[in-house]
Amino acid sequence: FSTAIVITEQPASVSVPAGYAFTLRCRAEGRTSLQYQWFCQQQSVCCPVPGATKQDLPITAQQTQLYTCRINDLYKNAIFTDWVKVEVHQCVARGLPPRLWRGEPVIVLNPTEQRVEVGKPLQLQCAAMGVPAPSYQWYRNGNLLEHQKKKKLLITHAKVSDSGTYLCCASNSHGEHWTNAVDIHIEGGETLPPAERLQLCHLVFLSATGKIALLVGNNRYQHHPNLMAPVTDVFELSRLLEQLGFQVVSLLD
Repeated sequence: FSTAIVITEQPASVSVPAGYAFTLRCRAEGRTSLQYQWFCQQQSVCCPVPGATKQDLPITAQQTQLYTCRINDLYKNAIFTDWVKVEVHQCVARGLPPRLWRGEPVIVLNPTEQRVEVGKPLQLQCAAMGVPAPSYQWYRNGNLLEHQKKKKLLITHAKVSDSGTYLCCASNSHGEHWTNAVDIHIEGGETLPPAERLQLCHLVFLSATGKIALLVGNNRYQHHPNLMAPVTDVFELSRLLEQLGFQVVSLLD
């Protein structure tokens, strides 16, 4: 009898300011009349909500809590809805959201500019209100970051290539809203592999009469499209200069 009760509308998570009034909804169908009981969970304690025995649960937001609804029929079949989160923002400026707010995303926390050392964690954070609760998508330099879909963006070991301009889009069924764009600088770290550093140091101590050529081929530019063939160019120039009697060290990126 697992299909004796079918939930046709799950409740939806919301993200709202303290004092905001709204309604959690669930809908179900069964072979007999159905009974409802809402439960809330806060700090790992789950309790029935007194008097909450209807499909709709009116709430005036006070604090962040989780909710679910148990639905049962006259044959003692029972099923629970998904758990949903009612996230309550206590520190939203007065006047937000406006009275005509219909639940579209409103940014309440923007990420901040950061300077992070290579290898250290990079964490960015944002938050938005919305009914239903917004989903999130982070971008770097205008490019979508495939796995960064939460309020918090976390890169455990930052690389120089993680530098750039970040922003996040919060969206729900009513629309989307973008955070401020922030510049992230990843600094430090070893710029050259050990073998190339040793080669470079050796050249520094060569006699002043020696003919030395240092070739640097850059392919990855932060604010410029990648070049067509820097590796090939450096290779060809190295061969030509060596034929002319130069000692050549070639570096890439």
